[in-house]
Amino acid sequence: MDGTCAPSPYRGRLAPSPTGYLHLGHARTFWTAQQRARQHGGTMILRNEDLDGARCRPEFVAAMLEDLKWFGLEWSEGPDCGGSCGPYHQSERVAMYRAALDRLRETRLVYPCCCSRKDVQHAASAPHAEDGEPLYPGTCRPPSPAAQAASRVCWRFLVREGEVVEFVDGQRGPQRFVAGRDFGDFPVWRTDDLPSYQLAVVVDDAAMGITEVVRGEDLLLSTARQLLLYRALALAPPAFLHCPLVRDTHGERLAKRHDALSLRALRAAGADPVALRTGGAA
Repeated sequence: MDGTCAPSPYRGRLAPSPTGYLHLGHARTFWTAQQRARQHGGTMILRNEDLDGARCRPEFVAAMLEDLKWFGLEWSEGPDCGGSCGPYHQSERVAMYRAALDRLRETRLVYPCCCSRKDVQHAASAPHAEDGEPLYPGTCRPPSPAAQAASRVCWRFLVREGEVVEFVDGQRGPQRFVAGRDFGDFPVWRTDDLPSYQLAVVVDDAAMGITEVVRGEDLLLSTARQLLLYRALALAPPAFLHCPLVRDTHGERLAKRHDALSLRALRAAGADPVALRTGGAA
């Protein structure tokens, strides 16, 4: 995991998850990512983030590839065309994530936790972070005999209370978050024996040599968590640029339940992808 898989002056990525049809918000963020890569004469990678086995479906993977190409997106490495940094399906990269977990366990930067998400949400002392994640109240912080004895646990990253995490975002400028106030101990390994989003993307972006991550501004706080993982795993972090979210007529950010604004529906309705890229009416 040295991040030198395929050296390039600029390496960006598209990282959709096939849990439904991609919507216009995804596509515009991906378009920004592609424009950034072109401006820098760089390389674009497509990664299929298919770790959610309960919701990821083959038909969504096929639709993802078709709809991204219809929108005008291009990549030179990915699940459909291969490349030197494969495999490009996260479900085929689990051994890499497990090696990262082992490294974190060896350095005692993670600990087992038997609390369910519902337990954390119901904890009276657990406020919520800006991104809606409940702050973990520390129930299983070591030493915890209950967690050590449990047969079904997740693994949480142990944050240092009061530690300041700072970075300069390419869109939003200087960012500052405080561990223990803005976010708490967070999962890196789930109870279903798969990595969390936070760990998987750090391992993949480093291994694929990504130099800049372009994504939605709803993941700003995730960047603070991920920067701690980069440091813990002795990996060089990429630059980050978080795009404004696309919202519907009621001001609600788009989600995959917004079927009318899915790329599949817009395509079927005869929408012009060129107009959609630049903010034109659907």
